[in-house]
Amino acid sequence: MSNFPQALTIAGSDSGGGAGIQADLKTFQMRRVFGTSAITAITAQNTLGVFDIHSIPLTTIESQLKAIAEDFSISAHKIGMLGTVETIECVANCLRQYDFGMLVLDPVMIAKGGAPLLKNNAIDALRQQLLPLADVITPNLPEAEALTGIVINDQRAVEKAARQLQEWGVKTVVIKGGHSQNSQSAVCSDWVFTPTEQFTFESPRFPTRHTHGTGCTFSACITAELAKGNSIYDSIQTAKAFISAAISQPLNIGQGHGPTNHWAYGV
Repeated sequence: MSNFPQALTIAGSDSGGGAGIQADLKTFQMRRVFGTSAITAITAQNTLGVFDIHSIPLTTIESQLKAIAEDFSISAHKIGMLGTVETIECVANCLRQYDFGMLVLDPVMIAKGGAPLLKNNAIDALRQQLLPLADVITPNLPEAEALTGIVINDQRAVEKAARQLQEWGVKTVVIKGGHSQNSQSAVCSDWVFTPTEQFTFESPRFPTRHTHGTGCTFSACITAELAKGNSIYDSIQTAKAFISAAISQPLNIGQGHGPTNHWAYGV
């Protein structure tokens, strides 16, 4: 029996390769973790936008998760794009049946180009069904506002939103500051709230349009590090370094919001 770390991503497919399942599996591979996947939706997209979304039948999602549970030793998993209430409920029901280790929830709501990836009526389902199951959640500022209903315009509001998410069951909250109103600042901050402490990770803000898939990649890296048995703090710290390298060394692919560089950080 292999003791090689194994992780699972439950997310949508990005035909452009920069986000979703593709970004997650690339990140797992770069962090020397074997990646498995359950696809929730197929999107037709490139760096210019999202042009079509096809939700995977619920029975097929269930079958994918059952197949993984019966044959792999998953020690951490992440959730990305789910899209609909029905998909959220389906995934939540499966996660209550199978032990996939620690859960990192990336509440994917809007694509980089602005296309909605989560229906409005699905936000309540996400709160009720998945937040209580999550060990880590990684919303950006707009996602944290949508989940909590709190307008985040200062540090105090950041903490208020994080504590609200924890009251709903999440253990550790990472609120990403890339969308901060202070976007002209040379520094980008991410705020982390565990059950017992809080801290901030900072990195330079890089002037580039090639940021497609940053949220997927960041949460996938946390998942990979947790799969290896690393602590929450160390996993987030590595993910911050990984995504900073991926953004700062762009591949310059595509005419729009291009993908990040998944091999920039190395192994």
